[in-house]
Amino acid sequence: MSTVFALRSAAVLGATGVALGAYGAHGLKKIISDNEKIQTWTTASHYQLFHAVALLALSISTRRHPYVAGLWTTGTAMFSGSIYCLVLNKEKLRFLGPVTPLGGLFLIAGWAALLAP
Repeated sequence: MSTVFALRSAAVLGATGVALGAYGAHGLKKIISDNEKIQTWTTASHYQLFHAVALLALSISTRRHPYVAGLWTTGTAMFSGSIYCLVLNKEKLRFLGPVTPLGGLFLIAGWAALLAP
């Protein structure tokens, strides 16, 4: 993947991560009273923001890692995205449950891909 893709992914994940984190800290409490669900939302936004920063670093790196940006972007969308959906409506979106660990595997694979020469 190109450095432009990594930079744009970082921008999108960063902007939406801040927005969703703010929503979780302020607006979510108006519709969800379960502190565990709110903490789960916070975890999702932290993972999203962390990988946005990692993608930003990747975009300015002089070493090329052709698969990392795609793995991190896909993994973050799957991992954090499925968590957001499940917190909002677990009963209706239960089918997304297996997506979360699969997204985590994509994130791990992205970090492992950094080891490739």
